Amino acid sequence: MTAFEPTRAAAVAALERFVPRAGQHYAEQRNFDFGPERRDNISVLSPYIRHRIISEQEVVAAVLTAHSPAAAEKFIQEVCWRTYWKGWLQQRPAVWQQYLADLEHQNSRKIYGLDAALGGETGIECFDHWARELRTTGYLHNHARMWFASIWIFTLRLPWQLGADFFLQHLLDGDPASNTLSWRWVGGLQTIGKHYVASADNIERYTAGRFARPDIAQHAEPLLGVDHPHPVAVATISAPPPRRYVLILTEEDMYPLDTLPKGVEIAGVGAVGVVQPCAPNVAAFKQAALQNAASDVSAHFGVAVVSTESWNAQSLADWAKECGVTDMLTAEAPAGFVAPKLAQLMQDLARHGVKLHFFRRKWDDLSWPHARKGFFAFKEKIPTIIRELNLA
Repeated sequence: MTAFEPTRAAAVAALERFVPRAGQHYAEQRNFDFGPERRDNISVLSPYIRHRIISEQEVVAAVLTAHSPAAAEKFIQEVCWRTYWKGWLQQRPAVWQQYLADLEHQNSRKIYGLDAALGGETGIECFDHWARELRTTGYLHNHARMWFASIWIFTLRLPWQLGADFFLQHLLDGDPASNTLSWRWVGGLQTIGKHYVASADNIERYTAGRFARPDIAQHAEPLLGVDHPHPVAVATISAPPPRRYVLILTEEDMYPLDTLPKGVEIAGVGAVGVVQPCAPNVAAFKQAALQNAASDVSAHFGVAVVSTESWNAQSLADWAKECGVTDMLTAEAPAGFVAPKLAQLMQDLARHGVKLHFFRRKWDDLSWPHARKGFFAFKEKIPTIIRELNLA
């Protein structure tokens, strides 16, 4: 069974193990879900990439040292799906806000069949297995996620927002953008009118016969939705001035060592607590990863580290001043739970005489503006992004 150690060393080791298999082997085998005891056909890097314990850029660069862009195309595209979803939602924040409002409404209702689905007691063998696997391991194969979402929406007829919330709380790699928009895609809301209905034959084949053909809906109409809001331009983030800062780590970006702006000196390192609502095992992974990251990053700079729990502006401001600075620095958080928390912290810190600055990774800066339409338009830009970052 795959276990995820919440350390940078474990992430790098997992990447090194996967790199030789990132070419043809991955392209041919990636769709098979052999179960939690065997994951050698996929990378299983997503919990680390999601929190940027290792970055997308780092992963793509490592793969391209062993494979040509053509040979590694399928894997690189899978990495870029996560980037695409973030860029798409960043330009349409109203979609995230609507999801949260809909989720609150659905949670206020009594919905028949919901408890059975959440507990893996529907009588649909494969679905029930995946519900229990998710709760136990914090992970599901990507193909199983699609099947699960399709059964949830089109066979069980449950609100998609509650399924998305179930994933977001229990997945170690649960990400507001990729999770929400993937569920919308399955339902037919993301690519308007185009939905994904799981095939019983497909499930039997790509689980290598672990599950017989399930009795599930094979034909269904897409969910009814509205047109997407017009995308807003990705806001420009100016480079922070060259001076000394306290670096703040969040669950969105734990190891920004390779992307700090030029001229920045780090006087201290702090990490704030987990914001995203999640199951206890996921919260424990996030918090331990943050603690390990704060320790590693502070050791890298040879500076002090502060508690990895507090979002209190007063205590953070006092600590910054103890470090001899009145400026703090953190990686921009994309649309989701952390971004508004950081926006509020910036205002609160200002009242205590401390300014919070943001920076954006070049990977995001180059990628997000291209996520205005569908992924197939976005993927045409991937070779250009790779060249501009000198990854191949």
